[in-house]
Amino acid sequence: MFSWLSWMGQSVSTAKLTSRRDRNHSQRSKSKSTALICPMQTEEAEELDRRSIDELSDFISDLPDECLACVFQSLSPGDRKRCSLVCQRWLRIEGQSRHRLSLNAQSDLHPLIPSIFSRFDAVTKLALKCDRRSVSIGDEALVIISERCRNLTRLKLRACRDLTDAGMSAFAKNCRGLKKLSCGSCTFGAKGMNAVLDNCPALEELSVKRLRGITDGAAAEPIGPGVAAAALKTICLKELYNGQCFGPLIIGAKNLKSLKLFRCSGDWDKLFPLIVDRVSGMIEIHMERIQVSDVGLVAIANCLHLEILHLVKTPECTNAGLGAVAEKCKLLRKLHIDGWKANRIGDQGLIAVAKSCPNLQELVLIGVNPTKLSLEMLASNCQNLERLALCGSDTVGDEEISCIAVKCIALKKLCIKNCPVSDHGMEAFASGCPNLVKVKVKKCRGVTLEVADWLRANRRSLAFNLDTGEHLDASASDGK
Repeated sequence: MFSWLSWMGQSVSTAKLTSRRDRNHSQRSKSKSTALICPMQTEEAEELDRRSIDELSDFISDLPDECLACVFQSLSPGDRKRCSLVCQRWLRIEGQSRHRLSLNAQSDLHPLIPSIFSRFDAVTKLALKCDRRSVSIGDEALVIISERCRNLTRLKLRACRDLTDAGMSAFAKNCRGLKKLSCGSCTFGAKGMNAVLDNCPALEELSVKRLRGITDGAAAEPIGPGVAAAALKTICLKELYNGQCFGPLIIGAKNLKSLKLFRCSGDWDKLFPLIVDRVSGMIEIHMERIQVSDVGLVAIANCLHLEILHLVKTPECTNAGLGAVAEKCKLLRKLHIDGWKANRIGDQGLIAVAKSCPNLQELVLIGVNPTKLSLEMLASNCQNLERLALCGSDTVGDEEISCIAVKCIALKKLCIKNCPVSDHGMEAFASGCPNLVKVKVKKCRGVTLEVADWLRANRRSLAFNLDTGEHLDASASDGK
């Protein structure tokens, strides 16, 4: 790194350096020629040489602070730390130019906060993470941080269990420019969250996971919408006892583009009609292990701009609901379905997608049992399909794989896991799917290493990854 910095400095004044070196060379030549006559002059000339070289070697000192800061910003965190140890100037510039900071937020951090943020006075992105078994910083520490970092735009809180509603309220009033908040395993509740939403009008992304302070049941205090609702574009809720208390916020976020719900209890069929009635511009919806059925999917179908849909382990969703979405959401590009072996979504729903969603680029099917009938129609109608994953299917065999190899012209990446496929089916990829660059096969007992080697030999541009799921004992592999 330092040699590169020196080179950068030298390149600024190459002509000057060349002329100085020529002059120094002539001085050395002259001193050598007179060394026999006057030894004293030789010593003076050598000293002059050393001083000239010292002057030439330190070009970094001539760099403006702004340029040195740009260099630091392109380095890794480890290199930045090492650079800060070089000299006082580098220590100062490195601190003033650091915009991202991650701290261990245990309680003993509190007395160090003033000195830390005196050095790092330009931080805009801050992560405060505490071990779950340790005591975290409290409200007083968070308030001091907010007073020192009034330009903060991103905050991540992890396992800061000693923060309360009062601390979050004071923080929000000091950091009104906040754009992204992510909190997980914290214990403040609805009042603290509402304080953020009421005081941070620029908030664009909100991610909440295991917020223990939210009351479960009918007594739960509603969250939102607040002044932040108008700017919110992404909401992600994970593992909440009563995630539906965020309903007012979601309904009020008229510019919302992405909604992700993971393992949040409650009946979401009741909320989705209300959400879609007010928020019609959503592009991405991700639902995993939540209580939603075809009723919710029929409501989601009114999001005409929807491009990405994930249905993960939602067993009450069926072919009818998926068909309703496909019929209206013709811009769909990515579809992920984990059917959880419930057999509620199959050929019928996938054929509806094939008929109505020609822009489909990515399809992931887990625990779904499609047949050649739906796969052939998807391959024929979805000419832009580039990424396909088929996992845990009892019906995807050699015939289906051969169909994919012949029909999926645009396919670039294919993943097959735990399906009844054999070498015979895989041989079709020797010439099929002309744009295919990567194939991953895992836990398909009928596919052997021989066909993998054969495909690599016959199609050298194809990256073929085979994992049979069988791990031999080390001693057995050594022949012992």
